[in-house]
Amino acid sequence: MLQLSALHHIAIICSDYHCSKKFYTEILGFQILQEVYRAERQSYKLDLALNGTYLIELFSFPNPPKRVSRPEALGLRHLAFAVEDIHKEVQTLANLGIQAEPIRVDEYTGKKFTFFSDPDDLPIELYQL
Repeated sequence: MLQLSALHHIAIICSDYHCSKKFYTEILGFQILQEVYRAERQSYKLDLALNGTYLIELFSFPNPPKRVSRPEALGLRHLAFAVEDIHKEVQTLANLGIQAEPIRVDEYTGKKFTFFSDPDDLPIELYQL
């Protein structure tokens, strides 16, 4: 068995770098650790942290193929973030023009959750602690 220490990062390829950069920093509240433009690849790489923890590498590439999100497809299903007050966060999203699905209750944990999408339709879950 591998001796894994922790999740290091999640890599996301976006179709519109500036739109996704704004979404992940100004909507979700990630902090920029480092931003690099790799001219030979015509690609940006943006390292993002949440509450001081490095979590996401946001990439841009010319003409990336579309990813199937719905119906659910094989592979990464969604990103999930813990929140204290799901109703407050859903209202914040609505105030920003982002529609979340109706809040549901996890049948096993009894916890509330909902989904919304990033600019490339990647599902994002909010899960109340």
